Amino acid sequence: MGKIHMVLMPLLLLAACSKPPEKETEAPVAPVQVTAVTQATIRRIVQGDGVLFPRDQANVMPKISAPVQMFYVNRGDHVKQGELVAVLENRDLTSAAAEGQGAVQQADANLRATEGATIPESVSKAEIDLEAARDARDNAKKILDSRQQLFQQGALARRLVDESQLAYSQAIAQYRAAEEHLQTLQSVSKGEQIKGAAAQVQSAKAHYEGLEAQVAYSRVTSPIAGVVADRPINAGEMASPGAPLLTIVDISRVVARVNVPQNDSATVKPGQTASVTQPGNADQFEGRVTVVSPAADPNTTTLQVWIQIDNPGERLKPGSAVHAAIATEVFKAASVVPVAAILPGEEGGTAVLTVSSDSVAHRRAVKLGVREGNQVQILSGVSPGEEVVVVGGMGVDDKAKVKIVTTAVEESDEDDDENAPESATPDSGSKKDQQKPQGK
Repeated sequence: MGKIHMVLMPLLLLAACSKPPEKETEAPVAPVQVTAVTQATIRRIVQGDGVLFPRDQANVMPKISAPVQMFYVNRGDHVKQGELVAVLENRDLTSAAAEGQGAVQQADANLRATEGATIPESVSKAEIDLEAARDARDNAKKILDSRQQLFQQGALARRLVDESQLAYSQAIAQYRAAEEHLQTLQSVSKGEQIKGAAAQVQSAKAHYEGLEAQVAYSRVTSPIAGVVADRPINAGEMASPGAPLLTIVDISRVVARVNVPQNDSATVKPGQTASVTQPGNADQFEGRVTVVSPAADPNTTTLQVWIQIDNPGERLKPGSAVHAAIATEVFKAASVVPVAAILPGEEGGTAVLTVSSDSVAHRRAVKLGVREGNQVQILSGVSPGEEVVVVGGMGVDDKAKVKIVTTAVEESDEDDDENAPESATPDSGSKKDQQKPQGK
């Protein structure tokens, strides 16, 4: 047995050494889809949610308290500015206004009578007194002259001349007093009577105008053009000041009050364009930013932005929830790739896979700019015209061999490209695929 083992062992060793080596297994080639880095216009979009409000709204408040005699509009009716919408009970106000008009006419008649009246009795008496004082003055003058002449002739005592002189001075003083009294009556008294009558006319007119205003307040008109949104009371019920009789809204344009993140609000300015959509509705409505709030809400750390939107056909209803996308900046001729091309990079960065002409993938770190839809701006890392992987890039190592199976279709392609298949087999690749060497 020992001899047999010694003979078999060399034979087994020889057989093991003569076995051909196995071939190393080749790594599988990953199929990928690529697209070219393009130059296009891309916008910075700031988004936010909000609620629609009417362009203008007016709560029609009655200025008097009275029952509603009649409404001329119902909810949903369109009204014009200044149109009569309701009438309040006003028979008592109309009667009071008629009475006030009569008081005005009476005051006017009194004024005319005062202005054209004859001289009052007091003025007549003052004129008589003035005439008597003039006669007394003249008589005193004659007596004084006569006594002075007799005194000069030595036929009269000096005492009598002095008495005549005193009487004459008193007569002059009485005459002047009577004259001043008559002038006062003629100028001051009559003027004051006319002023008093005129003041009565003005007071009567003011009272009448107030009553007429009360009558006018009973006819309620619309302060704006719009739609009747609410009518809380019915005809026959009491209307009171401070309680809305009608609510009218102008929805020819609506305002979307949107809350945007505080960090994105720095680029939002009045005049910028915005697209507004509603949940469950694919329609887009174009608007323009009109107001940017100067202060942020401390509870939500958002800033309110008002977007005014034309509303033909009144399709947009106040109170509806909306989503807005505001274009705050525009970058022309920017390097743009689909969002699907962006991969996680080192140290929290971003990267893309480019494919060279020899079908080798190269991982490149890139710096991103703004994003709009499914397009993203590349600030650095790749150049326009280079091809980047958009499908199949996850798990592909740097400098790995790849196989291009199709070229991704850009959103800007024509309608005939939209019907092209999303992917193709290696045998049905594009012309570009046929020109590239196929991976083994």
